[in-house]
Amino acid sequence: MAKINGNEIRPGMVIEHEGGLWAAVKTVSVKPGKGPAYNQVELKNLVDGRKLNNRFGSDERVEQIELEYRDFQYLYKEGTQLVFMNDETYEQIELAEDFVGERAAFLQDGMKVTLQMHGDRPIGIRLPDQVTLAIIEADPVLKGQTAASSYKPARLENGLRILVPPFITAGERVVVDTNEITYVRRAD
Repeated sequence: MAKINGNEIRPGMVIEHEGGLWAAVKTVSVKPGKGPAYNQVELKNLVDGRKLNNRFGSDERVEQIELEYRDFQYLYKEGTQLVFMNDETYEQIELAEDFVGERAAFLQDGMKVTLQMHGDRPIGIRLPDQVTLAIIEADPVLKGQTAASSYKPARLENGLRILVPPFITAGERVVVDTNEITYVRRAD
């Protein structure tokens, strides 16, 4: 771990502040007419998601935390726990379903994910940006609806509802963005 000056904090960095782990979301360097310059930083707590705005002067020292990224494979769901296996050591780890959030619905057997680790503690998860899923239910197209750019609701095989173009029908496979939970395109 390295100590850095408060004015060196940049978005994406993880720092130790007030006894917790915080990710810098946004930073603004401020140079007022009077007084010393400072860095206005919007922080997000990596454990509980709280947000905080804080000023860091160039004379303040903060601890920059280096995170380790490890590849895991999703195995199965057991109750409210999701079980993942480390690709290199074959050790298994269980995470609460709410750790992943609503994107847990996109997890498929054997899917590769990346866990952000601080020591041996997982603090974040990255799923693949896009997954291919089948549409199991789609509203019918209304006459004249295709004249304007409009979308209709549809239900995916994992139970999530998204908006799709009018030409998509039940049974088709589509590519879905796992971050925005939106339709991207028809699957090949």
